[in-house]
Amino acid sequence: MITVNEATSAGSVGGRYDPRFEKVAEEFVRNFEQRGEVGASVCLNVEGQKVVDMWGGMRDPETGDAWQEDTLSIVFSCTKAATALCAHMLIERGLLDPHAKVTDYWPEFGQNGKENITVLMMLNHSSALPALREPVKPGGYNDWDYMVERLAAEQPFWEPGTRNGYHMISYGWTVGELVRRVSGKSLGAFFKDEVADPLGIDFWIGLPEDKEPRVAKMIPFAPDASAVPTDFLKALMSDPTSIQYLSFLNSGGHQVDSREAHAAEIGGGGGIANARALAGMFNPLANDGKAGSVELLSGDTIQRISAVSMATQCDATLLIPTRFAQGFMVSMDNRARPTGDQETALLGRDAFGHVGAGGSIGFADPECRLGFGYSMTQMGAGLMLNERGQSVVDAAYKSLGYRTNSPGFWVR
Repeated sequence: MITVNEATSAGSVGGRYDPRFEKVAEEFVRNFEQRGEVGASVCLNVEGQKVVDMWGGMRDPETGDAWQEDTLSIVFSCTKAATALCAHMLIERGLLDPHAKVTDYWPEFGQNGKENITVLMMLNHSSALPALREPVKPGGYNDWDYMVERLAAEQPFWEPGTRNGYHMISYGWTVGELVRRVSGKSLGAFFKDEVADPLGIDFWIGLPEDKEPRVAKMIPFAPDASAVPTDFLKALMSDPTSIQYLSFLNSGGHQVDSREAHAAEIGGGGGIANARALAGMFNPLANDGKAGSVELLSGDTIQRISAVSMATQCDATLLIPTRFAQGFMVSMDNRARPTGDQETALLGRDAFGHVGAGGSIGFADPECRLGFGYSMTQMGAGLMLNERGQSVVDAAYKSLGYRTNSPGFWVR
């Protein structure tokens, strides 16, 4: 492994990498020098071995505090992959049936046209509950019981199961409540006990107070006048009754950097981790479900949950073509669209994982046994990856001998 200690205009970059993955290290440094990175980390595991583990920049630009090896940040919707993983572990144990009605486990959910929604519909974003219509109370996202009760009483936004629409934040409470009902543990506790602790990863759905000093603040994206708005943004800005507005802005004034938000178990977008933790979570999923002595899932289950389960030419929430496995994103190529640079995440053909708001990502690729993680604080434009995250993903595939992503995914 080559040790890195390199000064950049945005702060120093440290860590280590296998010489075979020099391209990844170069792109990660270039993100700080040329692409506006402020603080970030990247990690790759291949065949169970860590081959890249790097971090750099500033944890706090106001004070100049450096991003340390153990710095954490919010990984937003990468948390959905952790939530889905918990559900699939219960499915494999025979405690949860993907084809059963949600009401078999959560009777109160069966009201206002939701009586026939299945567990699978919840997992693949077709359960038609991407938002709440009436205003969320102040601090509502931090109150599990309140959000679960509100979603149980809500009417579907379309006929459940007939199409998909990204469940931007509601996913964590709908799938997470199934985890709680079936396991008897809260989502955060189940994830800690069954995934994070066995794997030894720093990934939290509900951050303990003693970890708070390690968390970097997120930096919102600030568009300039030349930015081309996506269809999602146009709908959000023009119609306060739209799914786009309600799913994004009907949040009760949620403050993502508050201690209350960090402590809350927000399975749709509140997870706190770093690249090492993301890569560590996906490492077993890239290796037949195993990491050392830990076995999370069987290889057959991984084949099932990574396959495309729902796809559309126009996602009811994001208003773009999307493809979802059972709780995971797969490669999405929207480069031909006018705003496609903000709506694309190019992975391998067999890869599955999740992008987080602003551009973080974690995924597994069983074909090349890759567990990948990238986290950052400077949020980028759009709905998927931006050039910072995509550049290190591309470098990883090139380092593994992949030739091109022209088919819409990376191939050898």
